Amino acid sequence: MRKGEQTRQEIIRKAAPLFNQRGFDGAALSDLMRVTGLEKGGIYRHFDSKQQLAGEAFDYAWHLALDKRFRGTQEITDTVDRLKQITRNFRDRRAGLVPGGCPLLNMATDSDDGKPALRTKARRAFNSWLSRLRSIVEEGQARGEIRSGVDPSELATFIVTSLEGGLMLERLQKNPAPLNIACRHLEEYLETRVRAKKSKAQAEKT
Repeated sequence: MRKGEQTRQEIIRKAAPLFNQRGFDGAALSDLMRVTGLEKGGIYRHFDSKQQLAGEAFDYAWHLALDKRFRGTQEITDTVDRLKQITRNFRDRRAGLVPGGCPLLNMATDSDDGKPALRTKARRAFNSWLSRLRSIVEEGQARGEIRSGVDPSELATFIVTSLEGGLMLERLQKNPAPLNIACRHLEEYLETRVRAKKSKAQAEKT
């Protein structure tokens, strides 16, 4: 990696916590200069605008968050158990993430019609998460592990909104109970309403 690209990535890494904690408007240029150790010209030599830097900082933070949420799930063969592990990962695996909470939740509330590029990034991130969950549900239905009547898009949306809503209330109340409740009920729902009563593999044995 060239020195210029290394500097660019370092700016993104150092700016990400600032944007994630304070939002776009709350991250002043003086703050960006302080955390990066660069002057205005040094920052904008690598980025066309503050909005571009904020967008790439979000991409960096979101990549870390999404990786944590799906980490270790590919080794789980049963798709319902995989979805349950994603739920646990969301609650439990936060070490090493960009400080400030969920980047998607923060970006969705921070971006508005005056920041269309950032709003678009938030929508794409949300859709990418939904897409990965839908794929797991569809895989589970093909394997007979998930009930055929389950709508993959609806289930994916239910999982994401339950987790993000629980996290939002946890942060608001400074109490882990809302997210713990959301995760517990999600796991119960996946086990009782989503899991097929008999998988194809089980059916073949009988």
